Amino acid sequence: MSSSFWTDRPTLLTGATGLVGAWTLRRLVDAGADVVCLVRDWVPGSEAVRSGLLESARVVRGDVRDGAVVERTLGEYEIDTVLHLAAQTIVSIANRNPVSTFETNVAGTWAVLEACRRSPLVRQVVLASSDKAYGEQERLPYREDTPLEGRHPYDVSKSCADLIATSYAVTY
Repeated sequence: MSSSFWTDRPTLLTGATGLVGAWTLRRLVDAGADVVCLVRDWVPGSEAVRSGLLESARVVRGDVRDGAVVERTLGEYEIDTVLHLAAQTIVSIANRNPVSTFETNVAGTWAVLEACRRSPLVRQVVLASSDKAYGEQERLPYREDTPLEGRHPYDVSKSCADLIATSYAVTY
């Protein structure tokens, strides 16, 4: 990460207590970003909590599905850049409880994107995807134009999130 780009940049990070989120938070903090983390569950065993890394950021307790919380956070912290990594990523949980997975991964994505669209200060949004969004493909590696063909709950939730993100990118 370019330090000059990130220095003092007001950045919202969702999913900071996840594996990828914790490492992303570490890089942002090291680059000097002004990081705000939207955290739903306090996960003591997560890298971000266990290492004390979350103490280097401002923490807003809330859920990505709550558009009002996301919108308030963007406004109050004057967020410029959003990194949306929050997701329910455990396939076995998705298979047992698909509705919760769809709510977090699909509704959470549109809530974040809609709040960003409504914020006059947000200039860029990055969303985490998954190779599972492409389903089972005969031709590898995946490319950006590979069809989204998720079949199982987690896979479909990521396909949907990608399509929603594309819709917002093209339209707004």
